[in-house]
Amino acid sequence: MARQFRDIEDVIERLGRLGYVADRALATAIYLLLNLGKPLLIEGPAGVGKTEAAKALAAMLETELIRLQCYEGLDLNSAVYEWNYQKQLLAIKIQEGSDKTVEEKENYVFGSNFLLKRPLLQSILSEERAPVLLVDEIDRADEAFEAFLLELLAEFQITIPELGTIQAKRVPHVILTSNSSRELSDALKRRCLYHWIDYPDLAKELEIVRVRLPEIDGDLSSEVVRFVHTIRDLNLSKPPGVSETIDLSRSLILLEKTKLDQEAAEETLGCILKSADDLTKVRSEGLSRLLSRSGGS
Repeated sequence: MARQFRDIEDVIERLGRLGYVADRALATAIYLLLNLGKPLLIEGPAGVGKTEAAKALAAMLETELIRLQCYEGLDLNSAVYEWNYQKQLLAIKIQEGSDKTVEEKENYVFGSNFLLKRPLLQSILSEERAPVLLVDEIDRADEAFEAFLLELLAEFQITIPELGTIQAKRVPHVILTSNSSRELSDALKRRCLYHWIDYPDLAKELEIVRVRLPEIDGDLSSEVVRFVHTIRDLNLSKPPGVSETIDLSRSLILLEKTKLDQEAAEETLGCILKSADDLTKVRSEGLSRLLSRSGGS
């Protein structure tokens, strides 16, 4: 699959066709992921396009995206597999009185037909085409789960006690994302390529908005991006990401606003600010002053 891409510029171009603006550094990381067969760990603030990179990669490869959303307390039953206990109990009841041995009965009820496949197991059982496996926000999972991932990332295999070790039929293209809420283990990082996505500069963010929303007025898109950059400079608890910039732009289009003035900014602050403290801080700074600082109305 990776040989379909001539070089890094080809990756940039194909991602661009899908509406994902990638710089050369990220495109290089994706190119190496495809050619080396190594997982890629992408870190950065929330809302800068980490998850979208995996979605764009799956679309570019025309393959399935399998997503595991991580959270505190994530366990193997939710991430890897679980036995269908109700179906097993029914099968045991049906087999009562049969001439099968106990071992034969056990082998039957612990067969693949009774296995509920979760994202990690699904990713290595794909037969037609290697999927993209997105392990999203790995920093939200605890360290015990992170340790379990090491076998998958190193060997692309999963061990199930009742069935043995299952090797990947098609090695998945793995992307892990992290918002850096905690430090990940060195063992995990050693198994991955690494890339950091930061907030984009004005020019790149403006390009992203215009690619994603080609219908937006040029002056309005510029006002939005400059305003969001000014907001980010306020040291907020939850600075707006690129996804919030796009949300604000879409909202202004929907509200038929032709410029980002004080009234429009007040009406749409909830698109970019997601905490009461941040709303209070921005309003105390004065929307008119912030708009003026950003070069807006």
